[in-house]
Amino acid sequence: MASLHVIDHPLIQHKLSIIRDQNTGPKEFRELLEEVSMLMAYEVTRNFAVEEIEVETPVATARCWTISKTKIAVVPILRAGLGMVGGILKLIPTAKVGHIGVYRDPESLQPIEYYCKLPSDINERELIILDPMLATGGSAIAGIQFLKQRGASQIRLVCLIAAPEGIQNVQAKHPDVDIYVGAVDECLNSHGYIIPGLGDAGDRLFGTK
Repeated sequence: MASLHVIDHPLIQHKLSIIRDQNTGPKEFRELLEEVSMLMAYEVTRNFAVEEIEVETPVATARCWTISKTKIAVVPILRAGLGMVGGILKLIPTAKVGHIGVYRDPESLQPIEYYCKLPSDINERELIILDPMLATGGSAIAGIQFLKQRGASQIRLVCLIAAPEGIQNVQAKHPDVDIYVGAVDECLNSHGYIIPGLGDAGDRLFGTK
């Protein structure tokens, strides 16, 4: 069984409290989501392989470490996942970016794919799937499945907030995928929204309803 990582760093928790606030507007929401994503990326990449190199400083030769020839791709689940891409790319600017379009049917709550565009060498890359809200887990489960069907095997899922139900569902369907979250909330309501959550991340990110 893959691991659940709750990243409870004080800076993440502080910014998350502002993100949750219903009075936080789209501009500040976007900025904070990017900042939190960048902070989370520090932990998400902690176990990436490194190799030793030599670097000439102004004084002497230093033995240093660099990330091994790891190919990385960031894959946001549209549309809310787009808000997390910038923060990740600030730390990993050479990563390629794929996109998966999944929406949740309001009645059945089941995921429906409408778009998928990925790097051609997706099977050779470490993948970081981005989806701010892990509610029922349907979109994440579908997104991970789409990637596996295209040959991907090294996958991490990164979410801002998760419900216990979503975590359990993803682990049941994809036990090999590590999950990284900023907070685990109480539960889902009858409409499939996380309680207390932060509302609809896509609407708050783009100022829509």
